[in-house]
This record gives sequence, C-alpha cells and structure tokens, in this order.
Amino acid sequence: MYTKQEASLIKKKFWTSFGRYLQPVPNAEGENINWLNYKTGIRDIFFRMDVDAVSAQIAIEIKHTVNSLDNRYYEQLLAMRTMLENTLGETWQWQPEVQDEFGAVLSRVYTTKPGVNIFKESDWPAIITFLKPRIIALDEFWLQVKDVFS
Repeated sequence: MYTKQEASLIKKKFWTSFGRYLQPVPNAEGENINWLNYKTGIRDIFFRMDVDAVSAQIAIEIKHTVNSLDNRYYEQLLAMRTMLENTLGETWQWQPEVQDEFGAVLSRVYTTKPGVNIFKESDWPAIITFLKPRIIALDEFWLQVKDVFS
C-alpha cells in the first residue's frame, strides 16, 4: 500500500513519461499539442484519460450547467457515432447521464482497459499502448467534427 504522497509521485511520474512519449507526435493538423491537457476548443467538452490501480480509461465527457445544452452536445455526438467508431476502430460505451465523483451530472463516451495498474511500472507499456492510439484517433475525429459543436 502506498501513502497518498507516494501514490501521487508515481502517478506524476507516469503522466510525465506518457507526456514525453507523445510530445513528438503532432496532432491531426501537423501541429505540436499537449496531449495530456487536450483542448477541444469547446468549453464543455473534454477528452479525459485516467489510470488507477485496476484499469485505464479514456473518455469524451460533456459537462454543462444548462442541461439542454448538455443534451444537445450529447445528441450531436450520438448522431456521429458511426463516424466516431470508424475513426476509433472500435465500439465505446455511451452514458447519456452519469454523476462524476463530485456529484456533477455529465454525459460520457468511453472505453476501459481492465487489468492494468498505474502503480506497476511493468504495466506502463500496456497502458501507453492503450491510451496513445485512442487519443490520437479522438484528435483526428475532433478535427472533422469540431465545427458542428461551435
């Protein structure tokens, strides 16, 4: 078992390594990008990556204080489901309404890789192999559809 500080340092080390690994990879427009803090350009739409002691996850999250806009963004994304899944090369899970750890309501589209542990450095290659192609594919998809959400 790790102390909170030890766990924080291990997570920081992983995300720093992952960020360095992706740093030379340009986005779909050929520009440099901060993959860890991906900016969609839409205030309420986020690409999230998370890893813990049991799994890795990547998601599109839609948050908004005005529920009708939240639903509209989710419906627009749902209308593009085939395009998204073709770009990703796989099917993701769709949740029209879920609460995050702080109780905020959001919509999510995500996929998970179970059986990996951020606290085991030997799992890091599998985690990176899971996250890297998916965040790059999300970027490619977003380049094609971003204007619809503006």
